[in-house]
Amino acid sequence: MTTAAVGAPGSPRRYLHSLWLLSARDLKVRYATSALGYLWSILDPLVMSAIYWFIFTQVFQRSAGLEPYIVFLITALLPWVWFNASVSDFTRAFNKDARLVRSTAIPRSIWVNRIVLSKGIEFLCSLPVLALFVIGASFTSTPVQLNWGLLLFPVAVLLQTVLLVGLGLLVAPLCVIWTDLERTTKLILRALFYASPVIYGVSDLPGIFETLAAFNPLAGIFALYRVGFFAEEWDPWVIGVGAAMSVGFLVLGLLVFRRLERPLLKEL
Repeated sequence: MTTAAVGAPGSPRRYLHSLWLLSARDLKVRYATSALGYLWSILDPLVMSAIYWFIFTQVFQRSAGLEPYIVFLITALLPWVWFNASVSDFTRAFNKDARLVRSTAIPRSIWVNRIVLSKGIEFLCSLPVLALFVIGASFTSTPVQLNWGLLLFPVAVLLQTVLLVGLGLLVAPLCVIWTDLERTTKLILRALFYASPVIYGVSDLPGIFETLAAFNPLAGIFALYRVGFFAEEWDPWVIGVGAAMSVGFLVLGLLVFRRLERPLLKEL
């Protein structure tokens, strides 16, 4: 394809074209040798949902969350898988393609954004699972009551994208300069899963913890995902703080990445 067709070097159009090519490459490489292909996008969250549903509805007497619990669970678990997979890949974003990062003239931020985009596409491809559970719940004694909040679902996707780009611009260069951060990030992600309202809601937390939970940006984002199915999840404070912190992480990420871009290239 000619330069004129994709824009001049350094132009937004050229950047987006390169971003799409790299993201498409990631998806092709991941599924090229896979017999199940697309099904891998839904198997992980599906199996996790089944395990947590069984534990908290059949083994223990659950007091957290809303009914139908499987829908409550999966509306946060699907975006969590996107978040977890993206942040995990951020730790290797530059080291994995070190030669290309050093030799190409495209902005280095593209190596972060391509992860957000490719994992985001996988997330969107997993949404039919959510739709099936919502439809299935309509045949039970606790059907899902769809409401106006469904219009906020794209806003949740946008906010999570903003948060992930910001975190990627922070995590990716820092993991090149301080290699121990890769293992540290994995430990933080394990703890963050239970510190985020995936298997419970923010309103289920006792006392001061309910207020503190709002400062986890994932709390507001997950609330936006859920509010279209559970009107009780609407909490302007949690959502507002989550949105502000997502934008804050993006600004911080841009500033840090600008200062660390040269040092990380020397390390590569």
